[in-house]
Amino acid sequence: MRYKNVPGFGCTIFRRNFNQIFSQGGLWDESVSIYENIKGAEPHQNLGVWYFKDKDGKRISSVKFAHIERDEDVHKWQGSQICEIGLDELTHFSEKTFFYMLSRNRSSCGVTPFVRATCNPDADSWVAKFISWWIDPATGYPISERSGKIRWFIRRDETLHWANTKEELWEKFNLVTDEERAEPRSVTFIMSRLEDNKELLKVNPQYLANLKALSQIERERLLMGNWKIKAAAGLFFKRTQLGDILENVPKDVIRWVRCWDLAATEKTENGDPAYTAGVLLGKRKDGRYVVADVINKQMSASDVRQTIKLTAQLDRAKYGSVRTRLPQDPGQAGKEQAQSYIKFLAGFDVKTIAESGSKESRAEPMAAQWQAGNFDIVAGDWNEEYLLQLENFPDGRFKDMVDASANGFAELESSSAFNLRSLI
Repeated sequence: MRYKNVPGFGCTIFRRNFNQIFSQGGLWDESVSIYENIKGAEPHQNLGVWYFKDKDGKRISSVKFAHIERDEDVHKWQGSQICEIGLDELTHFSEKTFFYMLSRNRSSCGVTPFVRATCNPDADSWVAKFISWWIDPATGYPISERSGKIRWFIRRDETLHWANTKEELWEKFNLVTDEERAEPRSVTFIMSRLEDNKELLKVNPQYLANLKALSQIERERLLMGNWKIKAAAGLFFKRTQLGDILENVPKDVIRWVRCWDLAATEKTENGDPAYTAGVLLGKRKDGRYVVADVINKQMSASDVRQTIKLTAQLDRAKYGSVRTRLPQDPGQAGKEQAQSYIKFLAGFDVKTIAESGSKESRAEPMAAQWQAGNFDIVAGDWNEEYLLQLENFPDGRFKDMVDASANGFAELESSSAFNLRSLI
């Protein structure tokens, strides 16, 4: 650590939540691999802090790990003086949190206070606007000639005023005293690609292959560093990426799941309510996936329940062991509905799962396999409607079949992820 011998120097590195720091392979584990061989380093995991001592055992400086999950949490840091603030994955923090913590970036240890942040591209984040000068608006990629170039800003009434030098801001805002002239803050953005991280590629060479296997949107973001790529129709599922349309259900399917996306209202003259969709997905011996059947109807709540039960009976008769997966809405009502369905479907392999994250993020894992050509579908009168909804996702009006497909894919993969044999 550069300033470990500076008396009073303190660094706090933030993540959005506690688990990102202390889970296996998180920030704390990384810090151990970096600091444990430094003479005078003293870890206190229960406090999330490393102290650095001089030869007499006196504490000189420190590095602390902490989390800020909500904007209200910043007030816990009121009165703090943090010489170095580190923000790991800046796009996970709100703009309000970031600028409040800038006010805590101060110290009397003699080191000029500074902030360091890391992030992956996120076109919808406030960070994208904050660093827009360094990003090509046409391509979304960083402008290599501007990487590392310093700019200056002043924030007044939640508006940022930028300049190439602090002197320009002194003149623009008539800053004349030493205190006033200290107001402008300097910022730079340094572009980085995976190939710049030689050590990671050396230790984990398959990481590149993992990124290449992502869907187009995630690959552009995480591998290519694209700050403009957004979820749009055609970027998730194209019918030209489909493997085959099979005449018959393949006989080498090793795992089946029928996943439902529920709606409990009938179509009326006053509007078009969402559909209830049930998608039957299978994983084959060779690792390919097949969409064997799709139900997509507007039904009443009672008809939905009866359809799910009848379908479970037909699936078992046709395909043997088929898991039924249902979504669980948040809150007590959602739990009660889930328990009601489990009781209603007694005798069947049924599972309820609370959904989290956006529809787009849930669709990403399936989209990666679809784009790789690893999906087939069985010929049926539902094919065109199904493919059309997938192609229009997420811009299309209805997303029921996509939700059911994405959640079904997640269930197929979660069912195969844990194997006792892997522990032996």
